[in-house]
Amino acid sequence: MDYVKVVYSVILLLVGLFIFIASLIQNGDERKRFIYSKAQSYAFIVVFGMLLLEVAQTIFLTIQGNSNQGIGISPIMFLTVVSIIYVVTFLIYRKKYGD
Repeated sequence: MDYVKVVYSVILLLVGLFIFIASLIQNGDERKRFIYSKAQSYAFIVVFGMLLLEVAQTIFLTIQGNSNQGIGISPIMFLTVVSIIYVVTFLIYRKKYGD
């Protein structure tokens, strides 16, 4: 495996963990909790949708007889997309509901 990919995945994992842990540790008012929960729920919906599409693709390829030609989801890209969705929705809800 290329060292650039390993370093990128470690940095991405650390940033993602920091974002999720920092949002859980902070004690704030109900508005902050609401903003965090809305952003986390939207990110969860995206994760669920991506995994559902992957399962549908696998079932379709199995029915077609091409079970070994599935591309699959790259874990690095999956974490990148989920992290970007979380940050964008967090910023949108923070601007919308004030902070």
